[in-house]
Parts: sequence; structure tokens; C-alpha cells
Amino acid sequence: MREEHKHALESFLATKAEAREVRLIDARLLSGGAIQENWLLTAAVSGGPHDGVLECVLRSDAASGVSVSHGRAQEFALLKEAFRAGVTVPEPLWLGDSSVLGRAFFVMRKARGTAAGHRIVKDLGLGGDREALTERLGEELARLHAIRPPVEALSFLPVPALSPALRGVKEFQSFLAGHHTAFPALEWGIRWLERHAPRTPELVLTHRDFRTGNYMLDEAGLTAVLDWEFAAWSDPLEDIGWFCARCWRFGQFDKEAGGIGSREALARGYARVSGRQLDWASVRYWEVFAHARWAVIAVQQGERHVSGREPSLELALTAHVVPELELELLSMTGGRNA
Repeated sequence: MREEHKHALESFLATKAEAREVRLIDARLLSGGAIQENWLLTAAVSGGPHDGVLECVLRSDAASGVSVSHGRAQEFALLKEAFRAGVTVPEPLWLGDSSVLGRAFFVMRKARGTAAGHRIVKDLGLGGDREALTERLGEELARLHAIRPPVEALSFLPVPALSPALRGVKEFQSFLAGHHTAFPALEWGIRWLERHAPRTPELVLTHRDFRTGNYMLDEAGLTAVLDWEFAAWSDPLEDIGWFCARCWRFGQFDKEAGGIGSREALARGYARVSGRQLDWASVRYWEVFAHARWAVIAVQQGERHVSGREPSLELALTAHVVPELELELLSMTGGRNA
């Protein structure tokens, strides 16, 4: 972090923390962050309610991003609503603007543990008992889905005129119609989604990227649900389908809930908080939807590299998952019931 930004941030933190002085001991850019940057801050706070050593994370816009993701002020508002609803998220502390660092950002309390999906599914020393962890994640989703429109603080979220399923289908079709390469298998899957789109009787707040890799664990259990930049009013089963989709199990295909546990455990946790039983036949539609959506995103990510706008090995490799996703779409939709 540049020296002028460090001083500006110290001044900002001192004002927000009602402190006499704040001195940054350390500021480290965390790994990942293709869409946003995350900085781990360790600050010595003198005076005020946060007196002592404060460990927090600053989340800011990255040099590049995706147009469909929320801005930092919007993500901060989402984090506050989720925190208020009892979802296990990092405590949102303070919202900043571009006058401090040259780009929008917010500060949240640091959460312990790791979010690396490939490690979580294999390291059984993380998260405690896996079926209990899976139940806990079901409970987290149920608390989130208790938030329903209208919510004044979330007025920036559009209420879909179409059903959430058809809204997504139209977005997929619009992108592929203007893309320079045809993807017949993906288009087949999207047409299946259009023909089988369910009605959503009640909209709820959905995370829309709730999966292994976007929550943090330590040795004891869940410490935080992360990355709220795609949240929207949608069908609650969209989150369930995304979490259970085969493409997000990190190779642990027998553990159908996020590569970590059973569907039954997820359903128990969800029902305990929501009072509603999950209908797995209905969830199946949203698992198909998850594979199509991830395939479209992967094509978009690859295009960022191929076009020369953002040369990146990570983005280039992301595009290579598309054939596997297309094969799964054909497998899920190509039978006699398609």
C-alpha cells in the first residue's frame, strides 16, 4: 500500500473508530480477488471503543471487475442486513469512498480460518463434524432467506419483472446471442431451463454464490459467509441448487451438499430454522441452472483474457471448465424427461 494511502486510511480509521490516533502496523493484500481486492489490516488504536489492536479486512474494487457485481456501498449494505438477520458474516464496520484511497471500499472485522474450497473438502480437521457443519450451513441459508422485500436499505436491488428463473435465462441468451462463438450444448441446456422454468411464489434475499470456497472455517466450525457481491431477490432454491451443484463439490462428488456433507443434513438445518422442507425435485432445476450460469460466467472470464483486456492465466484457465459443464448439462437434461 502506498504511503499516502496508508496515511489517508489511518486518518479515516481514527475518525470512524472515534480514536485519538490509529497507526497501521501491517497492511497485506490477500490472495485471490479477481473481482475485488481484500487487504488484511492490523491497526493500533489509541482511545475510543476500539482501543487496542484491531484486525480487520478492507475490501475495495479491484483494478477490474464484472459489471453484474454490486459496488462496495451496496455490498456493505447487504452485509449489514445479513449481520442483522443473524447470518454468520464478518461484522461490517465502516464504509469509505473514493476520496480516501481513490476507489470505493469498506472495512469489516477479520474472520478466522480459511475459505479455500479445495482444502476445505479434503482437510477434515477444518469445520468439526461434517454433517453438523452441513446442517449449520442450511441454517445460515434459512436465516438469509427470512429477509424479504421490501427492505429500504436494499432498495438498489431490482425486483424482477420476470420470474427469477426466466430472468437468468434471458441474461444467458442475450450474452450468447452477441458472442462470437457458438456453444450448442450450453444453448441446449439454457433452452431446457426456459421450457422448465418454475414459478417462484415468494422472493427472498439470496446470496447467489453460496458455495464451498465462499465461507470460512477454522478447526471448530463456520466463522464467516463471504462474498456478497451477487446477492439478489430470487427464488430460495437458487441458493440450494448452487450449493449442491456437482460443479462446486471440488471433486468430492459423493458429498452432494457442497462437497462436504449430505443433502439430508443440509435439509435438516434449513428446516430447523425456516420450518420448510426442501423439495429436491424442485432443487434439481436450480442445479441445472447453476451449471449453465457457471458456464456462461466461465466464457465471460475467458473472454477477458482472450480479448487482451486483462491477460491472466487464472482467467484463461477458467474458460477450460466449459466443456465439462456442458457435458454435465447434457447429462442432466438429455433424458426422456427433457
